[in-house]
Formats: sequence, C-alpha cells, structure tokens
Amino acid sequence: MTDFAPRVSTRTGQHGRVDHRQEGKVVTTPAFVDAHVHATATGLALTGLDLRGCRSLADLLGRVEAFARSGRGRVVLGTGWDDTGWPERRPPTCQELDRAAYGGAVYLARVDVHSAVVSSALLAAAPEARSAEGFDDGGHVRLEAHHVVRRAAYAGITSDQRRVAQRATRARAAALGIGSLQEMSGPEVAGRVDLEALLYLAATEPGPAVLAYWGELGGFDVVTDLGLAGAGGDLFCDGSFGSHTAALGTPYTDAPTSGHLRYADEHVADHVRQATAAGIQAGFHVIGDAAIDQVVRAVELVATELGLDAVRAAGHRLEHAEMPRPEHISSMARLGMLASVQPAFDAAWGGPEAMYALRLGAGRAATLNPLAAYAAAGVPLA
Repeated sequence: MTDFAPRVSTRTGQHGRVDHRQEGKVVTTPAFVDAHVHATATGLALTGLDLRGCRSLADLLGRVEAFARSGRGRVVLGTGWDDTGWPERRPPTCQELDRAAYGGAVYLARVDVHSAVVSSALLAAAPEARSAEGFDDGGHVRLEAHHVVRRAAYAGITSDQRRVAQRATRARAAALGIGSLQEMSGPEVAGRVDLEALLYLAATEPGPAVLAYWGELGGFDVVTDLGLAGAGGDLFCDGSFGSHTAALGTPYTDAPTSGHLRYADEHVADHVRQATAAGIQAGFHVIGDAAIDQVVRAVELVATELGLDAVRAAGHRLEHAEMPRPEHISSMARLGMLASVQPAFDAAWGGPEAMYALRLGAGRAATLNPLAAYAAAGVPLA
C-alpha cells in the first residue's frame, strides 16, 4: 500500500496488486494474470475494427466499408468475425472485400485467429500465399497461407499504430484488475520488432507487467537475447476447431478432414530436447487430441533420454489443450507439464448447439476443456 486517500478508484499497484480505495480505506487484493495475450492484435481490436458483433455477412461488409472510408489508405485490419451464426453461413469473398474497401488491402481474422479473409490488394503484397498450403481463390486463407498474409498485413502497421494498440491493451488489462500479461509472440504472430516494442513499453511506462514467450522451433537465440520466459507459447502444432485446422484423431463431423499437424514428430521432439537441455521452458499451441498426443509423446521421449527430473524442472507448457484424452492428462501430471487454458472458449462455443457441437458432434464437444480433470490429476493450470 502506498497511501490512503479519500476517493474511490481502482488501480494496479506495485508487485501485481490491485488497490481498491474508498473514503480513506484500502483493500489490497492479488491482481489477475492473463496467461495468453497478443498485445498488439488485442489493441488493434480495441482501437480499430472489431467484428465480434457482426450478425451477418452484410453487416461485416458495411463495417469494412465504413472503416475503409476513414482509414486514409491504411490496411484494413479487423478481427472477430464468426460466420457460424450468420444467415449466409459463409465468410466474405475476396471480390466482396475489394468492393467494400474500394480496392484497398484488407485482412480480417476469424474469431479464433486461425484463418482469415483477405482482399486482392493484400494478396498482391504477398504473392507467395497463392502457392502455400491453405490458400483458397475466394480469399479465405488457412494454415501456411494464413501465416503469409498475416505477416504482410502486420508489416503495414506503423510504429505509432503499434504503440497505440499496445498501450490500449495494457490500459484495458489494468482496468480489469490484471497485473501481469503473458505475451505469446513469435515470427508468425507479430514478429521480433513488435515484441521488442512491447517489452520497451512495459519497462518504461506504468501498467501491467509483461512476461513474454517466443513461439519458434529452435528459436532459442531470441529467448536468450531478450531474456524471455520460454521458447513456446503460440508455437503452432495445429490450428482451431472453428477453422477446421485443429488436428483430430478422427475426422470432423461437418467436414471431410481431420485437421492438420504442422510439424513432424522429430522436429517437435528436438525442440523439447534442446529446451530441456538448456533449462528453458518449451511450449506449444495444441487444441486437437492428435496435436496434444504429438507433444506429450515428444516430452515422454525426451524424459527417457535426459531424465524425468530434467523434464519436470523445465515445466513444459501446452497452450489451450482443449481435447486431451485421459492418458494425456495423467502423462502431463507425471511429466510436470502445465496447461494454459481458456474457459472463455467453452463459454463462447460450448453447449449442445454451438460451434463445438457443430464441428465435432455433441458427444465429443462435451468432453472439451476438462479443467476439473486437469486439476484433480495435479496438472497446474495457467
């Protein structure tokens, strides 16, 4: 506590406290920790084109047109659309975005941020996307094509835009009583320049602390150079249910695919091996059961090579881990692994008629995000 004051306010104090002040009395409580953050993307949504409330395709196109008119030629960056509840049941096409944005560059990320729709102008700036896996002539990009166009879109962000967005995220976090943000950065999320800017902002301006991860296979030089928390975070082993890219052991209910594993088993194991040997926490984005299985098997292998104690000391981490099998949970507990989970996902997409059930069927959907099972087995939750 720093002082007593006869006023009402809430602020983030030192060491992650939140101070609630009223009429000379102070109650100090622990601040929240947000364990999975993309500061720039969140800030752009807070300050720019937030598409979460769109009720239809026409609604989205109208918002894009209005934003483009006031955008002064800048790339239209939007996020949050979800076509599963729209009457059209489809995202906009490249041609529709071209008309809405007057021919400008457009990047609109789906609500899960694992696919996007883009305009012709943005594709012209990233021609390699056309030959990448996940490209679609209609402008709906997934997998590697999505990573390519996202890098092109974010390359157009100015330093001033980035600073405004990152400040907005930290300000919003502080207002919610969040005292620490765990940034999930990487070359395909926002890049090193973006991460360095965020770390500088957190070191020089008041607000929530920032603990950062770098999601790149073998990217240990960045972790060491910048003094980061670990070599993981959004190191994408798969995608998301909504975009049909989360890797499943059996196919989706509503599409003839089982999703996509991005890396070979040996590459995942090598990353875990290098991290364990260096005493660095590794981490992976895994949502489907096949992706969770791949990483758990990799950690099991490294434990046989370097010893269980070394693996447990590293505390390797899974982001999301929504669809574990019972054997995954018991293995994670034995291997000292952590699960960074998002209950808000289940609140948004769970239930017998929502997106999870649409993609997976009600039976599989009901097994997702077993937080109680994780806790009962002794798997720490972030």
